Amino acid sequence: MTHDKRTVRAWILYDFANSIYPAVVTTAVFPLFYVNVIVADGGGLGELWWGWAVSASALLVAFTSPLLGAIADRSGARKKFFGFYVACCLLGVALMSTLQPGMIVAGFVFFVIANVGFESAVVFYNAYLPDIAPVDRLGEVSGKGFGWGYLGSALGLLLVLPLGMQERYEFIWPTVVAFFLIFSIPAFRILPRDRTSVMGVGQAAAWGMSNLKKITAEVWQVPDLRRFMFAYFFYIDGVLTIIAMAGVIAGVTFGFTTQGVIILFLIVQFSALVGALTLARPTDRMGPKRVLTGVLVLWVAAGVAAYFIQGQGAFYILAVVAGFGLGSVQSASRAFVASLIPDGREAQMFGFYALCGKSSSVLGPLLFGWVTYLAAGNQRPGFLVLTALFLIGLILLQRVRDPKAPAARRGTA
Repeated sequence: MTHDKRTVRAWILYDFANSIYPAVVTTAVFPLFYVNVIVADGGGLGELWWGWAVSASALLVAFTSPLLGAIADRSGARKKFFGFYVACCLLGVALMSTLQPGMIVAGFVFFVIANVGFESAVVFYNAYLPDIAPVDRLGEVSGKGFGWGYLGSALGLLLVLPLGMQERYEFIWPTVVAFFLIFSIPAFRILPRDRTSVMGVGQAAAWGMSNLKKITAEVWQVPDLRRFMFAYFFYIDGVLTIIAMAGVIAGVTFGFTTQGVIILFLIVQFSALVGALTLARPTDRMGPKRVLTGVLVLWVAAGVAAYFIQGQGAFYILAVVAGFGLGSVQSASRAFVASLIPDGREAQMFGFYALCGKSSSVLGPLLFGWVTYLAAGNQRPGFLVLTALFLIGLILLQRVRDPKAPAARRGTA
């Protein structure tokens, strides 16, 4: 294991680098660009296509991540997989510069390439956390990663804001690529090298294909990890659906312009940054379960409130409150699963972590898209669907024993 500060800083900086992608591409700019410019249909067809794009990419990540994680662990090729998927993401974003109105299928394909690259790279990036951070600082390091990540999101949005106001979309996507590429270089230079292994990637792939049942059983044999994955499946579905649909919700239901959406998400990024950093150390002191429970209660209340509020002012307030919980729910979840993973199976287990998150996130956007479509473009019934996902996750989370909770630490002392 490597616990030096230089390695931790390089790991955190990648969170800063890659966060321009979800801020600009999956949340604030590309969804509105795709729905309003590329599809340009006011009857909910754009939202439907966008929901399919998010769900298709999530499905691909979900069902490839556990196997690829296991292959990376056994072949010692974590960094190679990491670099390959970052390159896929950057390629997909670069191709978006070629999009013109009516290129619905091309926009769909380019986004799927970019999103599969981004989300798959995160699996291998997350797998470094147990290696670079001591067990009593998992929450702190994870929280700092998300905190700096939200700062990266905010700076990325500031970079593209002038372009968004002028609707110069063809220059936005190269800006995303350049920012992501430049600030991710230290991670590839400094993070631990791939370890040598007697099993090559090809052999590991053959082993993985013939041992899928065994790979799955290794997760099932860790009871608290299994219980956590079930809870995570539901509540992260709500979180990821909101991230994917928030720009469209702000634009369609609350009347925000593209630049208004960018400004809104700038505010949310700083709120999430404060939440991630504020709750980073409490995650280690109190345990991630308590932090997650409190944040999920907050999100349930926010989901109900979203159904009733009308004006942009109220939506701003709600977005800030929800944003505070956004960083901490992701940070505490990452720290929680890192504390439950057996040594030597980091990429594999984070692959299952991605499986739960991404397979669930197929459900949320599809439900939201269909409910909106059936309601003739009214998105408010979809808010209650997302609230139900948070509530189910909150209930299931209570069945998980937190090894970092004070009572658990006293029991093992």
